[in-house]
Formats: sequence, C-alpha cells, structure tokens
Amino acid sequence: MLNDLWYKNAIIYCLSVGTFMDANGDGVGDFQGLVRRLDYLQGLGVTTIWLMPFHPSPGRDNGYDVSDYYNVDPKYGTLGDFSEFTHACAQRGLRVIIDLVVNHTSDQHPWFTQARSDPDSKYRDWYVWSDTRPPNAKRGVVFPGVQKSTWTFDKRARRWYFHRFYDFQPDLNTSNPHVQAELLKIMGFWIQLGVSGFRMDAVPFVIATKGPKVRKPVEQYDMLRTFREFLQWREGDAIILAEANVLPNTDLQYFGDEGERLPMMFNFQVNQNTFYALATGDTQPLKDALLATKPRPSSAQWGVFLRNHDELDLGRLTPRQRSAVFAAFAPEPDMQLYERGIRRRLAPMLAGDRRHLELAYSLMLSLPGTPVFRYGDEIGMGDDLRRPERECARTPMQWSSEPQGGFTKHPKPPVPVISRGPYGFERVNVAKQRRDPESFLNWTERMIRMRREVPEISWGDFEVLRTSRDDVLALSYHWRNNSVLFLHNFAAQPNTVKFRSGCIEPDGDRLINLLSDDHSEADDDGRHTVVLEPYGYRWFRVGGLDYLLRRTEV
Repeated sequence: MLNDLWYKNAIIYCLSVGTFMDANGDGVGDFQGLVRRLDYLQGLGVTTIWLMPFHPSPGRDNGYDVSDYYNVDPKYGTLGDFSEFTHACAQRGLRVIIDLVVNHTSDQHPWFTQARSDPDSKYRDWYVWSDTRPPNAKRGVVFPGVQKSTWTFDKRARRWYFHRFYDFQPDLNTSNPHVQAELLKIMGFWIQLGVSGFRMDAVPFVIATKGPKVRKPVEQYDMLRTFREFLQWREGDAIILAEANVLPNTDLQYFGDEGERLPMMFNFQVNQNTFYALATGDTQPLKDALLATKPRPSSAQWGVFLRNHDELDLGRLTPRQRSAVFAAFAPEPDMQLYERGIRRRLAPMLAGDRRHLELAYSLMLSLPGTPVFRYGDEIGMGDDLRRPERECARTPMQWSSEPQGGFTKHPKPPVPVISRGPYGFERVNVAKQRRDPESFLNWTERMIRMRREVPEISWGDFEVLRTSRDDVLALSYHWRNNSVLFLHNFAAQPNTVKFRSGCIEPDGDRLINLLSDDHSEADDDGRHTVVLEPYGYRWFRVGGLDYLLRRTEV
C-alpha cells in the first residue's frame, strides 16, 4: 500500500505554462518551453508538477474560465505537445497533476451558449437558472469590491443564472447526474494522457447544492467518493488535491472517515496562522491550528504551502489577527485584496529578509504534509503591484539577466517581466543564483533534498512540544522507531530555548543536527538547551547513531 501513496513524500511545484518558458518567441510560455526546463525542475528536487489551467479560454480569469475541457489552448501548444510533455516527465520520474476547474465554465463554452439559446437544449439543466432575481443575490460573493452579485440576468435566455465567482463564469449544476458523468469523462481523458491527478478548484462549491431556493447549501460529500472511486478504477494511484478552505470540524467530511473521499487537501487553517506567527512571533494560534487539523485517515495527506497564485486569504483569522498581518506584510491598501487577503508574493512581504525567508520555507518543509512550492519561490521572485487583482503575482519566470529575463525572445510579452528594482530580473534570476553557492536557490535545493530524506514528516505522527518560549515552535515526528525534531524561532532576536525531546528511546538524549555540526546533548534533567539566531531554525534527528544509518526506507 505504501508505494501507492506517492503523494505522501512528494515535492509539488506549481507553475503556469504561459509564464514559465517561451520556446517560439511569441511572448507566451508554451509546452515546448516547459519541456526545456524539466531538467532544472528535476535538479531542484521537485517530484510533481502542478499545472495551472492551460485549456482553451477567453482568458478573462487567467484560464479559470474554461471554454473547452478536452483541449490545449493554441497559444500553449497542442495535445501532441502536452503528450510529449507528460512523456518527458515520466522519463525523469516526475508526476503531473493539472487544475480541474469544474465548478463553472466560461460563458463562451459551447455548453452555455446552447443552454442560453435553446430552452429545450440538453445543456439548459447543466447550469443553474431562476425566472426571477433571487432575494439573496448579493449574498456569498467571493470577490468583494469587484463582484457585485451571484446572479446575473441573461438577455438571450431571459432568465437569471447563478455564478459563485465572476459573471462570465456561470456555475455548472453539479447536482445533475449528466454533469457529474461529464466530469468523470474529463478526468478519464487526461488520465489517459499521462497525468497522475488533479488539483480541484473550489471543492466546497462544486459539491454544494445550488439554486434560487437554496438558502443554506448542503454539501454532497458522496460526490467526492464517486470521484475517488473513478480515479482508482482508471489509475490506481491517481489523486485529487482539493482546494477546500473549510473549518477543521468538517475536515473528516471531506477526507472521509476511512479516507474514501479525498486523499489530499490544502491546509488553509495552518497557512493563515503561519502568517500570523510570522507577523507577530506568537505561535500559539499556529499550534492550535496544527492540533485542530491533526485528525485525518492514515491514507490522507495535507498540502502545506506559503503563497499560491491567489491572494493570501486571511478570512479565518480574527479581525485583530488579520489587522496584525496586514500591518506587517501589506500596510498599503493596494497590497490588500477582497477585504480579506494579501496579493503580494512572499519575498516582498518579508522585505527580502533572507533570514525570514529561510525560516518560512524551513517551516513549510517541516510541517505535517506535502510541501507545495510556487514557481519562482526558489529564487525569491517579487511582484508587480501595477497589475490588477491577483495578476501582480503571476509574472513570467526570471531565468537570466538577458532581455525579458530569458523568458522569451519577444521584445514586448503580453505579461511584462519584472524589470529594475530589488526584484527585477537583472538582480533576481536563476542563472545568477546557480553560480552562487550561498544563493537562495541553492539553499532551497539543499533543503528539498534533506526534506526528501526525512520521511517521518510525511508518514509519522507529530506532536507539538512544550518549550520555554512562546515564540519558538518545536515539532517532533515519530515513525518506525525513528524520531526527528524541528525548532523555529519566530522572533527577530536571538533566543535560548529549553525543551525535552519527547523521545523515550535510550539514545533520545542526543540530537543530531541534519543541517550543520551543531548537535545537542541533554542535561542531567533530560532537557536540551539550544541557542537560536533571529529567525533561526534547527532540524534534528533524535538518537546517537548516524541519521543515514537510522533512516528507514519507505
């Protein structure tokens, strides 16, 4: 069974084809360009590539307004190019997961154009309609300040249609069995082309009941089991990584008591409280979030992350906590978004402080779950706040100091590369950092390699250890008679922290540092004393034998 759960010890790297590498010089990234960079990703230590939407689309929402689920947008290449890409990944031992955006379609999708044009069309019931404007039309908008309603009148259909997101993204009626059958066909199609799973967008909305008479949506959790069973029948180890920003008391409803529904979800609760800890040094809410999300089936796994392609959603924090994070990382109004989030990349949020960045990524790599990187994270890429909404953090990858950052030969790409300033491609790029042994890129590569050598994080049980300081987080993992321990100092000043390892093995009084020669021996009382630098961190293996000899293979 362990070999089938490949996602447990994966390193996921999220990228957009259109902003990663342009091979034909038209200013837009493509699959041929991506293939040229696979050796780079393999060398970084990535095991799984997550592709953001690449399907045909009008492009009004960065590809999340899909107009054809069974093809590749011509600006990125062809289905043949995609097949060559998955084949090249398989040759390198890399897996591929792709975005599955099935809560809604583009209003230019043929399904919707037929649905709005012909009341007798079979596609009419594939969407959610109302004869009159529902009284709750202004409730539940996802993008406050940008989106005004969840219902829009369509002149051709002469009815109102429901859209949880933008008005050009009508919601599919996912309760319709014909729609559900189509979703399975979409998954089966891409599985046949070599993908190992899907990052499913907006899962709570996908499974919720919809309609003008629905006052409180009901989640149809059995739909998740249907998806899981289908994937297991088609490809035994294929997965769904769910975007589900839900409270901890509903986590098991999504995973299933026996893990029969979702194998993976993003841990938004831990993510939001991580940023509160980074902003204030207060680790108690993060500890609470870790313990609240600890219960899960043995086959299930969290996806842990820092920043992604959307805004940093802080909606689960209290108003006081959210204000503290805004004050630290997004003090200007144009850095904030939708009244709840931050639209910046991590490096500028942390003012480019290398110590703070290392602390953040060391923490992400040692949290319980599978780490998910965003393209450019490994070199500390910045953002372009002149671009609207979430587009500011979706700029092209910066490969070198060549024109356009080596991303394209086109003199004016549709999405400009960040130029000049502290995060311009002239200063921040892959080629420059590759030549510097102490660069952030090389540090990230070393940390990823070490993370893959510590399977206890992915497979073991964790506990939050008591320490002498509230601004230091201590986590330990135990698996197959092996134990590891991690310390992270969230304070901007050095700290001396005292703690017990929590290991009762004979060798449990010795901590072997995995990143340096700074080992630790317990005192006569069984306590360890470690001095941590500002934003300092330690990775320890517990015991007296060499950690390579003690490691148990998965």
